[in-house]
Amino acid sequence: MSRFNWDIHGQFRPLCASCNGLTTFALLIYFLLGMALRYLYLFPVIHTSGIPESIESNGTCNVFEGSWIYDESYPLYNASNCPFVEPGWNCWANGRKDRDYAKWRWKPKGCDLPRFDARAFLEKFCGKRVVFVGDSLGRAQWESFICLLMAGVEDKKSVFEVSGHKITKTIRFLGVRFSSFNLSIDFYRSVFLVQHGPLPRNAPKWVKRTLRVDMMDDISREWIDSDILMFNSGGWWTNDRLFHKMSCYFQVGNSLEMGMPVTAGYRRALHTWASWAETMINTTRTRVFFKTFEANHWSVKNWNTCEVTARPSSDTNGREKNEISDIIVEVVKKMRIPVTLLHVRKMSSFRGDGHVGRWSDNPSKPDCSHWCLPGVPETWNELLFSFLLPLY
Repeated sequence: MSRFNWDIHGQFRPLCASCNGLTTFALLIYFLLGMALRYLYLFPVIHTSGIPESIESNGTCNVFEGSWIYDESYPLYNASNCPFVEPGWNCWANGRKDRDYAKWRWKPKGCDLPRFDARAFLEKFCGKRVVFVGDSLGRAQWESFICLLMAGVEDKKSVFEVSGHKITKTIRFLGVRFSSFNLSIDFYRSVFLVQHGPLPRNAPKWVKRTLRVDMMDDISREWIDSDILMFNSGGWWTNDRLFHKMSCYFQVGNSLEMGMPVTAGYRRALHTWASWAETMINTTRTRVFFKTFEANHWSVKNWNTCEVTARPSSDTNGREKNEISDIIVEVVKKMRIPVTLLHVRKMSSFRGDGHVGRWSDNPSKPDCSHWCLPGVPETWNELLFSFLLPLY
């Protein structure tokens, strides 16, 4: 039984001992029902495995269905005051004049997300280790998370990267420590979650590398000792990136699977990840999350054209449909351990205004995959905060 329920029962033991049994029991049930409804109103109902169901008559809330609301109190930090934001994602510093893209908050139907409370998180998670694993979209969430938390720290110098590294795209491990709270927020770059393998004998000359979809990344052992474990993977799983640019094909055992399509390779890799998580993760300590693949807003007609809008759109224009995200949902729903999905695909489909576009540190290459910071990634962290808040 949770701490919340134990507290309620503890309060009512003296009352039950002094009143008529039947009357007291009825009053107790009535009170507990009232408290439960009040709790559901204050916080979204959190399902520990799979996607929360749609809104029902009993007041449950699907936090992934809703709309974007303009809110002057946002953003929650200034990227120029946070040393952990990559220069390429600080759109204000790179010349973007419009700042409205950072002032939209996500409003679920039937409930509200708790506003991110840095001090509350720092105090509740004192002595903990939070680990993000994935690609650059996961790293953006990690950077956003750190910047959000810094708002609750008085001595900014007490927050530092453990190896003295600057935040870059290629380093496999980055760790930021909040020394005043003995809290670590780590990022591991593992864009596929599974590992590259040596070329099998007699591999065709055009094959330069392989992806062992049946073996976890060799740094996966570093992820286990954590209290919160946040995964993402999807951006690199494309025909163009794998087969054409990297000349990389899938491998199972000693067999090179030349005919395996990307979606089949991804499904096999995610099953490998799921089996690893079920075997290796101690879920009595570690809360596991997986974020679905966010929508991009490249032009449908020309992939090299980046269309950054002035404000969120009122229609997803079909961008919420994505096979990679569907595979994540499919695999996680069948897992034997509790894994919480952050199903952000649909909500991100509205946000063509939030991308980096030409406001990066390399404006000659537009970017409609990544997000400006601050901006959309803060919502992923407010979602994460809302899932964690009732658990601790």
